[in-house]
Amino acid sequence: MSQSILSLLIELQRLKRLDRTGWILRGLPNGTESVAAHSFGVGVTAMIVADTLRSQGVAVDVEKVLRIALIHDWAEVRVGDMPRTATEFFGTATRKKAEKKAFQQIVSDVNLGEAVYENLYDDYEERRSLEAKLVKAADVIDLLVEALALERAGARGLDEFWEVATDPDFQLESPAREIVGGIFESLLNMRSKIT
Repeated sequence: MSQSILSLLIELQRLKRLDRTGWILRGLPNGTESVAAHSFGVGVTAMIVADTLRSQGVAVDVEKVLRIALIHDWAEVRVGDMPRTATEFFGTATRKKAEKKAFQQIVSDVNLGEAVYENLYDDYEERRSLEAKLVKAADVIDLLVEALALERAGARGLDEFWEVATDPDFQLESPAREIVGGIFESLLNMRSKIT
């Protein structure tokens, strides 16, 4: 088992050097953001939103939120960071099938007989739980926080990334919907001051 764990850790290490393709396709330099850096941002964002909800009396499993945030992009170590344009060419179903197969292979030797990681991944992909929905919202929030930082540093041509902010629907109920909506509103407001 320890050899399987080490093999997984070595493979996942590559996410630290795997560039987020969307930035590169927009002319930004290699190293602008790695998949691992994005996963860190998603984890921090999801944790803060989940803790905010807990402080308002909403039952949220923060450990589950963090676990989903950590694993949500593991498949990319094998299939790469496919930008939205790839989905236009391959189709959503083909992309999801490839990512799921890659994820299953990655965790096959360390799934502890309970398919723990696969269950979390499936929850995220299907948005079954509040925790999965929060991580998806955090995924998009982190993308926009990065876009905002890049635009503040002078990058242009990132308008398409902001399209998701105009009408985000993460199937959240109150008060999560208001918290996430408020973050999006603040992001758009901050962006309006630089563009």
